[in-house]
Amino acid sequence: MEKLYLSLVLLFVFLVSLSFFVVFYRLRCPLTDPNLPPGKMGFPVIGESLEFLSSGWKGVPEKFFNDRMAKYCSPVFKTCIFGEPAVIFCGPACNKFLFSNENKLVRPWWPQTVNKIFPTSLQTNPDTEAKKLRHMLPHFLTAQALQRYIPIMDSIAQRHFALEWDHNTLVTVSPLAKRYTFWVASRLFMNVDDPKQVAKLGEPFNDVALGIISMPIDLPGTAFNRGIKASKFIRGELLRIIKQRKGELANGSATQTQDIMSHMLSYTDEDGQYMTEQDIADKILGLLIGGHDTASSACTFVVKYLAELPPNIYHNVYQEQMAIAKSKAPGEFLNWDDIQKMKYSWNVACEVMRLSPPLQGAFREAITDFIFNGFSIPKGWKLYWSASSTHRNPEYFEEAEKFDPNRFEGTGPAPFSYVPFGGGPRMCPGKEYARMEILVFMHNLVKRFKWETLIPNENITFNPLPIPAKGLPIRLIPHQPSK
Repeated sequence: MEKLYLSLVLLFVFLVSLSFFVVFYRLRCPLTDPNLPPGKMGFPVIGESLEFLSSGWKGVPEKFFNDRMAKYCSPVFKTCIFGEPAVIFCGPACNKFLFSNENKLVRPWWPQTVNKIFPTSLQTNPDTEAKKLRHMLPHFLTAQALQRYIPIMDSIAQRHFALEWDHNTLVTVSPLAKRYTFWVASRLFMNVDDPKQVAKLGEPFNDVALGIISMPIDLPGTAFNRGIKASKFIRGELLRIIKQRKGELANGSATQTQDIMSHMLSYTDEDGQYMTEQDIADKILGLLIGGHDTASSACTFVVKYLAELPPNIYHNVYQEQMAIAKSKAPGEFLNWDDIQKMKYSWNVACEVMRLSPPLQGAFREAITDFIFNGFSIPKGWKLYWSASSTHRNPEYFEEAEKFDPNRFEGTGPAPFSYVPFGGGPRMCPGKEYARMEILVFMHNLVKRFKWETLIPNENITFNPLPIPAKGLPIRLIPHQPSK
């Protein structure tokens, strides 16, 4: 009898919840405008979120977009994702429109999971904060500013390979690439260089990244709950470092220009107000996520493709990098001129990011009603642009599935068709930082080893960045020293 009663109670709760979801869905996904783009809104509340996410989990994120573009014969279609009415924009013209109308018709938007994991973002205007951050970053992330960091990147790469690669025959690439890029970010953003301290900060970052794109269910054991806990832990560590840095700035043992954290502590707005420690911690947390996850994904797939492609591509990269290595005196680090010589290596990296873009796309929000391609886009609706809708499309890339670094010779791909770093005014400010970091990694890798993958055709999942399902285990084959 007790079990029957419990079952009836649970059934009642389910029906009430379902009714609430249907009402909520109708409020969140209004369809009153007859001139909306074609498409369907899917199930109540979740819409087509499961299809959107599962295509990535299965390693084919482009399937969600390609199937609907073919079905509706339109590069623009409506859907409902994460409980929000949304319009998907596919193709160079769509990319150009969104990138060119930043803060005019659209603005950046993130799912509510981000606000839960970064709670202080709710206390300030996101547009104001984004502008403030973009005003500060150019001091550190332009090509000119980053030139002085190349020797530091190379020093970290050499130490990383000595610790993690040189004495091993078998390694798993993905976690090692993350350790490298996180070490670089920790050193350049916060002047944290001790491997143990870097590791202590770096371990929880996987949980933060997974929590951001998870279902917002804050129960013990869920990815969302782990993400919140990891964010609190990292923020606490950052606040401790910030307090220490304040003291160092006060006594002159640190300078305002040595890293982004010191600059933020010294920065004042137009009213002469300093940023709060909590605000700095949140911004550094966001930069650390953006500054290492995407680059580590690119490094991982560079290793994968160089192992699986015809040998001439690895050989060309090796020849280019060894010419640079042989030009260096013992103990001399890479510099800006060396990076500029890595043209073929960068073409290879660009082709890797075309086929496996670290940034799959991003959300925007309509800040006013507007018309695009003859369709009405209501204020408040979410918009999503997709890299995979152009990167693997034969309409924009001849033999799109073929790996061809020569695509990036001369003027390269058509504008807004190749968008691993976004484009227009919202071009990722860390693009040059990522280029240097990836090339320094490639240099230190190929001058030491050839390698072979241990799992042929290893499955790739997107969660949200592409990652080999088993982390890409490889067998290292050290180069024999020249006689």
